[in-house]
Amino acid sequence: MNRELTSDNKAAGSSEQVDTFKKLKVWQKAHQLTLGVYQATRSFPREEVYGMTSQLRRAALSTSTNIVEGSRRRTRNDFRHFLNIAQGSNEEVKYLLLVSRELNYIPATTMEQLSALADEVGAMLYVFIA
Repeated sequence: MNRELTSDNKAAGSSEQVDTFKKLKVWQKAHQLTLGVYQATRSFPREEVYGMTSQLRRAALSTSTNIVEGSRRRTRNDFRHFLNIAQGSNEEVKYLLLVSRELNYIPATTMEQLSALADEVGAMLYVFIA
């Protein structure tokens, strides 16, 4: 079974429970994505505060939050359930970044950087779940 390694090179989800979600590399990347999304959405139009801004921020936050919550579940299957939810939220982030770019809310470089980070998070989640 493939498992994503923590920054301490211990397999997460093994019999040695991760003592903190902060050691999970997948969470570290998802957290970077969340911070990047919050930074990028600061410049969104005011009329989007309850629309695109809120939706994109919530999707990014949901990705990292579900990793955190799942990391403290007792069984591997419970953890996988939360990682699946995180994976869905991460895909939502990717789509909302695309729409934000097409509406000229963010520069192409910002969209490319955040999308690449979201792709990395997605790949890590995929391996972690497998």
